[in-house]
Amino acid sequence: MAAPHTPSPAELHSPPEPPPVSDAMARAHQRYWRFNLILIAVLMTLGFVVSFVVPLAAPALTQVRFAGFSLPFYLGAQGAILVYVGLIVVYIVLMRRADRTLQRAFDADAAVAGLTAARGN
Repeated sequence: MAAPHTPSPAELHSPPEPPPVSDAMARAHQRYWRFNLILIAVLMTLGFVVSFVVPLAAPALTQVRFAGFSLPFYLGAQGAILVYVGLIVVYIVLMRRADRTLQRAFDADAAVAGLTAARGN
């Protein structure tokens, strides 16, 4: 009886080949991820400013009043949280729009591929 074949470590851990995509779909994915990364960078920068820059300016803003409270107190107690929730909402809305755009590109690419396959038969 022969010994069973033991695959080499390279065979065990080789990543699967991605499915082939058209150039148009590759460009659509590239635009999608570029938009996603830029959006995240902008929103994180705004979050950083609200978290760290505004508190540094707090002593200069103590004389400014908002709803009867000093502005640094208001920003610390409620304003920053509202800004963070707003950043999340902006991300959700813009990414849903980007997802729809990518889905339309995928559908158009699938339709073109379907027409090409039908003509080839």
